[in-house]
Amino acid sequence: MTGTTTYEIAPSAARLTGSLRDIGYDFPTAIADLVDNSVTANASRVNVYTHFEPNGSYVLISDDGDGMTERALIEAMRFGTRRSYETNELGRFGLGLKTGTFSQCRRLTVVTRTTPKRATFNVMTLDLNRIARTDRWDITAGETSAAIERAKDLLRESPGTVVVWEDLDRVLPERYAESGWGRRRLRSLASKTAEHLAMVFHRFIAGDVPGRGEVVICVDDEKLRPWDPFAPDEAERTVLEEHVFEIETANGSSEVRFRGVVLPARDRFSSLEEFERLSGPLKWNRQQGLYIYRADRLVQHGGWSGLRGIDEHMKLARGAIDFHTDLDESFQINVAKMSVDLPPALRQMLERPVQELCVLADDAYRRSANSGGRPDSTTKSSKASETALRDVGIALKAALLEDSSLAEFRGVVETLRARHPALAEQLDL
Repeated sequence: MTGTTTYEIAPSAARLTGSLRDIGYDFPTAIADLVDNSVTANASRVNVYTHFEPNGSYVLISDDGDGMTERALIEAMRFGTRRSYETNELGRFGLGLKTGTFSQCRRLTVVTRTTPKRATFNVMTLDLNRIARTDRWDITAGETSAAIERAKDLLRESPGTVVVWEDLDRVLPERYAESGWGRRRLRSLASKTAEHLAMVFHRFIAGDVPGRGEVVICVDDEKLRPWDPFAPDEAERTVLEEHVFEIETANGSSEVRFRGVVLPARDRFSSLEEFERLSGPLKWNRQQGLYIYRADRLVQHGGWSGLRGIDEHMKLARGAIDFHTDLDESFQINVAKMSVDLPPALRQMLERPVQELCVLADDAYRRSANSGGRPDSTTKSSKASETALRDVGIALKAALLEDSSLAEFRGVVETLRARHPALAEQLDL
């Protein structure tokens, strides 16, 4: 408009960086956000190192990816990088490197190398203590420390990138920074991080992502085994038919895929050890529900997203939801990539397949509870008719879900229970 005046009002660097420390990461999710960058950089190997030293502890996240030029590194250190993101790239807001890091520590250094033949490093540091003094968005080049020198050593043989965390004020508060408690805490966080990364990146670790090979992830030199919530090696799991839904976006539409899996009950798992492993970090009851994947990276692990409540009888029910990055706004993914909201249209479409999944999971649970263990041949023979009736009940429930509304389905079941209670019990209704 003619005659107007504009003013640039850059935010206070000291104030804003302080606020961005509290976005909501914990140690494992902050590490996972940095592993996203390694995967995007075509890394085939990612290593997380934790090093305890009194008042000098540090964490390194290294990869053998493409590395960054000086210009690309400077841009990567910007809060809200200006670079664009490709479809299904794991990055989103251009904040993860910085916000993930500063949720845990005060000093971030990135050491990177792009040249395969010469060990030439680009080193940039972003230090909150410096920003607090100057109130400027300054980064410094060429700084050194024991941690930074170790990072360079990791890149002596080939290109890649190492992220260095120092001054771990949120991980090891000052009063514990040189104590045995601090050492134990860092070891415990490393263990939790290994568990989290094995779950979040299980498709990448297993080599199940189309178009790329396996990604080896190690924590303190221990190679991670993928934790797949759907137990693909268990012969007695039940895999339901996949459903594909179309979700409208501003630029057209995009697909969302849903597939339900009923895991075997304890007595039908291949081993007790595997049953316990598949219980997951939150254990069976809290691991039931929806596993939501954005570009093959897990962003929600368990819970029903408000579609239903947690129920002991449904603890064997798990469903995978897959969407591409063009649906980020529809799913309202947050900066830390730790939570999503189901689009309202998808909620309605999921109601019936989720109900079918839970019906089958409930039946598997009840069969196991009533059997008291793996049945022998005599027990199988004596209960053949009972099993057949339950199978009829499952088929009936599935058919009603396909052809009737949920309200009508419930009405039919209630009527059958009232008029023929014994039969309804045998049908497991």
